[in-house]
Amino acid sequence: MRRTALRLCTWSKGLFAPSRGLTQGSQDPEKQRVFHIREVRDKLREIVGASTNWRDHVKAMEERKLLHGFLAESQKGLPPRRMKDSYIEVLLPLGSQPELREKYLTVQNTVRFGRILEDLDSLGVLICYMHTKIHSAKMSPLSIVTALVDKIDMCKKSLSPEQDIKFSGHVCWVGKTSMEVKIQMFQLHGNEFCPVLDATFVMVARDSENKGPAFVNPLVLESPEEEELFRQGELNKGRRVAFSSTSLLKMAPNAEERTTIHEMFLSTLDPKTISFQSRVLPPNSVWMENSKLKSLEICHPQERNIFNRIFGGFLMRKAYELGWATACNFGGSRPFVVAVDDIMFQKPVEVGSLLFLSSQVCFTQENYIQVRVHSEVASLQDKEHMTTNVFHFTFMSEKEVPLVFPRTYGESMLYLDGQRHFNSMSVPVTLNKEYLVEP
Repeated sequence: MRRTALRLCTWSKGLFAPSRGLTQGSQDPEKQRVFHIREVRDKLREIVGASTNWRDHVKAMEERKLLHGFLAESQKGLPPRRMKDSYIEVLLPLGSQPELREKYLTVQNTVRFGRILEDLDSLGVLICYMHTKIHSAKMSPLSIVTALVDKIDMCKKSLSPEQDIKFSGHVCWVGKTSMEVKIQMFQLHGNEFCPVLDATFVMVARDSENKGPAFVNPLVLESPEEEELFRQGELNKGRRVAFSSTSLLKMAPNAEERTTIHEMFLSTLDPKTISFQSRVLPPNSVWMENSKLKSLEICHPQERNIFNRIFGGFLMRKAYELGWATACNFGGSRPFVVAVDDIMFQKPVEVGSLLFLSSQVCFTQENYIQVRVHSEVASLQDKEHMTTNVFHFTFMSEKEVPLVFPRTYGESMLYLDGQRHFNSMSVPVTLNKEYLVEP
């Protein structure tokens, strides 16, 4: 599967420039409204009829059952949409409205990347509602949720908490019940918004009660650029299927990987005892089991989404920040994120759940630290733990870090999985503080 990597963005000049519409000349900039970041969540509540008061959430969800009649019986019954129909722009005015800044500020005077993940998640959902909008209905009968954060590419720009940020995005591929969304993020430098981030999300449409799949509007392509975006969406889908089919949870490691694990095992045997049971660490190394950090979150109503489940962006932020702390603790210096791998939302998190996050270093190389964060939930009534997400983050430390060694077969599989994710980075990254992003 494609890898999220810190690299220069490669958008063509006519595509996705802020205030220029989807393609050059496709929209009148004067007529393109720019949402304020605070309006995104409010707009989503309006679209689905969600209540801002937790005490009214049951009544609001009951009212959504009445929207079931607006659902299409097939995709053919829905009008096709253009990419520019879902195109929106959102402003995060950190520079022009300093009162917003503290929420996004790190102690190092940079922008909290975890907060950006939250905003990207909300924006992805809103874009899909723009694509599936039914003009004859006040509220949407669809429940659109995040299925996957496919990739997030960072461009070579630092994130300043003192300059305005702008997001723009649109639907670029659709299946029968799913949509791929591309989101770009720009930051003001001088008088120009410069690209700093490119993200791809996969969203799925569910019925009005969020119990089963629902059809989405087909997509019509109006230019060679849009055809290329749609083709890339098809490739992304195929890549995800191929990546899943070779998972170490389904298939044994290949010959090269088996050799790697055996050589690591041999390097930890104590030469004095000549025993498979006696293990010693090589110099400048750490056992994988000693690289863990854990956290617990109580999922309060404040963190709910418009469907009264826990907001996916909140889960991403918490996992990212724990991963960052793990890399910091392991490397002994301040780490910088250089890659965020695919985040699959396997199970929704209910309000009132206990959220258990477990983070550990699973692979290292030179200055790089590969961190895996496992998320699971348990209800107060049922103590059974269920996995909701697995996150993969690649960090770079300011100095070379120790090697991490697996002790068990299970840890060896974690090591190989981490190595696969690390090796799928598109290009090598050079440590440059100006270009890297902190929590």
